[in-house]
This record gives sequence, structure tokens and C-alpha cells, in this order.
Amino acid sequence: MDVASPGLEAASRTYSGVGASSFTRACRVGPMRNRQRRRVVSLCMGDRKPTLEDRRNSRSGKDALRHAGGEARATAEAGTGWYEWLARTGLIAKGVSFGIVGILAFKLSLGSGGKATSREGALQSLAQNSFGKILLVFLALGFAAYAIWRFVQALAEREDAEDAGEAKGKAKKWGKRAGYVGRALIYGALSLTTVRILTNSDEKQSQSQQAKQTTSTVFDLPAGRWLVGLAGLCIIGAGLWNAYRGLTRAFEDKWRVGEMSRAEHSWGSRIGVLGHLARAVVFGLVGVFITKAAIDYNAKEAIGLDGALQKLAQQSYGQWLLGLTALGLLAYGIYCLVDARYRDVSANSD
Repeated sequence: MDVASPGLEAASRTYSGVGASSFTRACRVGPMRNRQRRRVVSLCMGDRKPTLEDRRNSRSGKDALRHAGGEARATAEAGTGWYEWLARTGLIAKGVSFGIVGILAFKLSLGSGGKATSREGALQSLAQNSFGKILLVFLALGFAAYAIWRFVQALAEREDAEDAGEAKGKAKKWGKRAGYVGRALIYGALSLTTVRILTNSDEKQSQSQQAKQTTSTVFDLPAGRWLVGLAGLCIIGAGLWNAYRGLTRAFEDKWRVGEMSRAEHSWGSRIGVLGHLARAVVFGLVGVFITKAAIDYNAKEAIGLDGALQKLAQQSYGQWLLGLTALGLLAYGIYCLVDARYRDVSANSD
């Protein structure tokens, strides 16, 4: 009796170690022992144990992935090739975006147009003309490059040699990784926002409006009020960290100072100080108002970068305060360009 299935010939060809004709004949069963019958039925159904060749292929695939990962880490630690390109391109895009925000805010402080806006708002302003749209394309690519750079940096992060194997070393490593991933997510989202602006699919909502909406959503979560308060304190902490880096000029530690002229080093350092202090002011204001939103249980208190600049403009001598902060943000943009040129981007160089 012929019990062979229509897909028998195809199944027999995929079975390693058994020829198609002998496999077919075996399934067109004559008398056989139960053990043999079970084996043949199992083969016909495609249910078989991995062969030695399968195991070798699996190992070779894993080895290839491991080798690729090792090469990527080596490139990251050397700070060369595609990794260096990602880092420097991303830093340029970051600098240009902050520079645009600074210019718009400074024009507002002079009363000659401009506006107090976030980076997302500045990107929307660029979409008003053809040159701006071309610039948006490059910025979208630059933000994506920055995000990928930070993700790879997180994967390549190792424990410091002096703390290797200790709890302190592991905590420091994972803390850095979390920071890199956080920045990658921010710039990945910024890249996506830029693409949406280019395709006219982005909702024209200010950063402060988004902050209010997000805060309201988080309030509805269990312990949402505490989460909002924690977020506000973290942003204040980021502001204090920027102030520390600016006042101590710690950002210079990542520069290849030997490649800089005396004038480049001197002016780059001054611009970096001003830029970090301006960021400290903006981050501090955003963090304070988000924390206040948690304390008052009022989502309307939350603000973004645009809201922080508007708060400055509303104070006594607001134009002066806004103008100085705007110049500081412009300075930070220029600092990012200097950083893109002279930074040692190799992983684990901190």
C-alpha cells in the first residue's frame, strides 16, 4: 500500500544523510519493525533531531555574530571608522539645532522677530522654505547618527580597570550605559520628529504643551505624582551637572588638546563655559516647574525649553535675561561644533 505524501520528494531532499530515492522507498512501507516505522514517519513529518552539520552551522552563525560584535567594539574603543563618523556627524547636528534655538531667542530679545521655542519648534521654523527643508534632511540624519553612536557607546562600555569586578565598578558601568541609552532615545525621537515635519505629519504642538500633556498622563498612573516629581528633580540635577561641567571646564577632558592651537583652546573653552551655564539655567527652570507641577498636582505648571525661555522674557529686565541666555545657547551650539572637531570619541575614554 502506498502511503507516501505528495511532499515526500521535497522532504526527502531536505533530509541530510538520506538519499531521496532510498528515503522515498522507506516511506512506501513494506514490513518493518515498530522502531523503524516510528523513525520513518518522524522523518516524513520533518521531525528530526539536529544533525552534526546543523550544529556546526549554528555554531558558525553564533561565531560570526560574536566576531562582528567584537569588531564593532574594537572600532568603538579605537574611535575610528564608521563609529567616529557617527559621533562627529551627530555632534554637528546637535550644535546646529541649539544654535538655531539661540538665534531665534536672541532675535526675540532684540524685538526683531524670532521666538522663544524649543528645538522641535526651531525645526518647524526651518520647514518654511526650501533651504530649510534641505537642512532638515541633514539634521534628521545627524540626529539618527547621534542616537546610533550613543547606543553603540552603551554596548561598548566596560568597567574601569581599577574597579573591575567590584560592585562600584558595575554600578558605574550600568549608570553610564543608562545615560547613553537615554540620550540615544532623545535623539532618536528628535530624528523621528524631524522626518514628520518634513512629511507634514507632525502635530504642531509646542514642547511646553507636550510637557503638560505628558505630565497629565503620568499623573493618572500609580504613584504618578511621585514619578513627575522625580523627573523634575532629575532635570534639576542635569542643570546642576551642566553648571559643574561649565565652571570646572570638565568638558575639556574629552578634547584632544594637543591638536588645538592656543587660540582655539582658549576661545573654545570660554564658549564651552558660557554654553554649559546657559543650559544649566534652562534645565534648572524646566526642572523647577515640573517639580512644582508635582507638588501642586497641576499639570499646567509643567514647561519645556520654550516655556523656560518665555519665563525669562516675562521677568524684570526680561529682554536682557533672555538675550544672555540666547547667546549662551548659541555658544553651546558653537561649542558642539568644536567638540565635533576635537573630541576624543573613543568608547571608554571618560
